[in-house]
Amino acid sequence: MIELSEVIRSKNKENFSIIIPTWNNLDYLKLCISSLRKNSVYNNQIIVAVNEGNDGTVEWLKTQEDIDFVYSRTNLGVCYAVNACRPFVRTNYIVYMNDDMYVCPEWDKELYSEIQSLGTDYFFLSCTLIEPVKTSNPNYVAIIEDYGDSIKTFREDKLLKEYKSLQMKNWRGSSWPPNVVHKKTWDLVGGYSVEFTPGMYSDPDFSMKLWKAGIRIFYGVGKSKVYHFGEKTTSRVRKNKGSDTFLLKWGLTARTYYSKYLQIGQEHINEYPDNVELNMFSKIRNKMKRMIKSF
Repeated sequence: MIELSEVIRSKNKENFSIIIPTWNNLDYLKLCISSLRKNSVYNNQIIVAVNEGNDGTVEWLKTQEDIDFVYSRTNLGVCYAVNACRPFVRTNYIVYMNDDMYVCPEWDKELYSEIQSLGTDYFFLSCTLIEPVKTSNPNYVAIIEDYGDSIKTFREDKLLKEYKSLQMKNWRGSSWPPNVVHKKTWDLVGGYSVEFTPGMYSDPDFSMKLWKAGIRIFYGVGKSKVYHFGEKTTSRVRKNKGSDTFLLKWGLTARTYYSKYLQIGQEHINEYPDNVELNMFSKIRNKMKRMIKSF
């Protein structure tokens, strides 16, 4: 039997509700929250979703008066964890952030300013990541600059001096955390799909659900920067076959979705067209892959 508990505290008016799932990663969680406290312009609600928490996470959170949290004694994975936070969201805007991230100054101001310029509640925006090492994923967008790949090697002072000089224009294809949607958009698609538990490929699935719902504003905000140490939780978890689940659910690969639909990484200019027409090769390749996985 799954048992969820929550500790919710009253707050003043906030701009964002920041959901942070965590699994026995207390040192990184502390650093993440420290950065939110000192580098945010606005007062924001922080909701931590604790899986297990047998490293002292729950005990520490109980001493933090500015943090709301839910927790499970077992590891439910990311999808269940973030969905469990939704009933306690107090603001219009839900930010999903990983616990191994460090926000740069004014990250929230830049994000909120971009939202205010849109004139609609139906969008999906991401912050721009700064990472120490380039990944092999061709559809992954980040500024590559090494300020440390662990808390022990983290050069915080250097990052704070240099982050403004790391330039990136707004880019197409919002998907990975930190990202933000309006709460009614989250509710429209039902949050994160639990069939992707513990979480692999839940990000492109959430994005695809927004696309199917008719949303066409997907982009990363170049001036809103967040440092990411890189997979400090996912490297420890037993991974689900999310790529197969995505293919069978949507009839195309996540790579096709990112490259052909979202055109991820290209400079953001305007909204996407209502329909995307794949070339014959892409159609045949995706159909064949789906048939193979169906057996």
